[in-house]
Amino acid sequence: MIPTALVEVDVVQRWRDGVPGATAVFDGEAGPDLAAAAEPFFVDADVLTAIGASASAGDAKAFPLRSGGTGWVVGVGSGEPAKWRTAGAALARSVRDRLSNAVDAESEPGDLGDASDADYLQVQLPDDAGDELVGELTLGLALGGYRFKVTADAAPPRLRKVLLVAPEGADVAALREAVRRSRELAAATALARDLANAPSNVKDPAWFTGLAAELAGPVPNLTATVRDEKWLTDNGFGGILAVGGGSSRPPRLLQLDYRPQDATGPHLVLVGKGITFDTGGISLKPADGMHLMRTDMSGGAAVIGALLAIARLGLPVKVTGLVPSAENHVSGTAYRPGDVVRHYGGKTTEVGNTDAEGRMVLADAMAYAVDKLQPDLLVDVATLTGAMKVALGLRTGGLLATDDELAERITEAGARVGETWWRMPLLEDHADAVEGSLSDVKQTPAGPGGITAALFLREFTSGARWAHLDIAGPARADKDYSEVTVGGTGFAARTLAELAASLA
Repeated sequence: MIPTALVEVDVVQRWRDGVPGATAVFDGEAGPDLAAAAEPFFVDADVLTAIGASASAGDAKAFPLRSGGTGWVVGVGSGEPAKWRTAGAALARSVRDRLSNAVDAESEPGDLGDASDADYLQVQLPDDAGDELVGELTLGLALGGYRFKVTADAAPPRLRKVLLVAPEGADVAALREAVRRSRELAAATALARDLANAPSNVKDPAWFTGLAAELAGPVPNLTATVRDEKWLTDNGFGGILAVGGGSSRPPRLLQLDYRPQDATGPHLVLVGKGITFDTGGISLKPADGMHLMRTDMSGGAAVIGALLAIARLGLPVKVTGLVPSAENHVSGTAYRPGDVVRHYGGKTTEVGNTDAEGRMVLADAMAYAVDKLQPDLLVDVATLTGAMKVALGLRTGGLLATDDELAERITEAGARVGETWWRMPLLEDHADAVEGSLSDVKQTPAGPGGITAALFLREFTSGARWAHLDIAGPARADKDYSEVTVGGTGFAARTLAELAASLA
């Protein structure tokens, strides 16, 4: 089911004896402070020593309570907020695995407590818990236990609710607002993961854009429009049509318009690459790893998740999302190396490699954005180049921008929500390489691939304040870490939503 159900999180004022619970282990002057972690459970620190509890961030250990049920201790290191995100994720995974093991053993889930409360947990917050700490913990709890599987089996048991026990004197209302906001950001990430992980025999452009429109339907001040191949043809979207021309499942363009009555500040337009499967076209990809190309629409998924979060949070800022969506397939109608494609607005591109399809669909959408939507800020996001993946690895997104202030704003927005960006240069020394001889521009100019791809896209911005986010590395994960899980990661959805919040 999409969207994946997430754990509910609330803030309460009282620890409940006998209920499954978790406490944190901090680094102390003489090592992990096990005595403080053990106190709410009415056990000796020796019990935690015996199970190997430590203050290492994300080290979660379970042990039986004398009153029945299970207690957890989880390391938070020195206790900075980011460590609590890691701890929350580890805790969510530990509870999930324990619930699953109980079912696999055909035993009652009562080892988490009574059957009625086996799917919820309480977590003791530290005395200095504030909005940032609670927000990070909520992100970890909501996303750490995420899983996506297409199966005939019944849905496995999951952690459904977590009660955060506030310290005495805390501003509970403020902490609840921090929880609400972080849970919306988590929902944006989880939806982006769902869309990326969905198999491409289901996820064609019509399904992808149609589901997004369906999800947007009930959200206040958010409207969705899906354009079909006839509209794209009538309006000259040659890049999208070329890339989608080899598939029996035609392309689409999704537009999401968020228009709150109290909007202030600049108009932000977000453009996300929506390639629902990428064979490479005639410039065919190697078979090894091609199955991962079901996630090649991760940029579009991030835009969809972000727009839903922005609207649900009621941010007072005007935002538009555009997702050009196509399948890049091999057939007798596929576009070819050497073709000249005319984009929206008339600019032409000489195709050098049909596997560089992302920039072709983004060019159309960006040209349309500056012509029809008149953005104050334009940001595109895409799994665009292997070069950026080589340069920055699997946990950092590449950022290129025409504007220092916008670049800094995006970097800071990512830092606040746990996503890391590294600014790369738009090197003017390579700008000439983008110029075409047979056409206006070259699709695959010589030079550093991540940078020249961005320089190509810049040709379609008409001088607008613009940033390009290349998420080829962090959009997919091959192992769990912190709140990230194997598969599509949902990377960039939270940054885009936080960027909009910073503009409001």
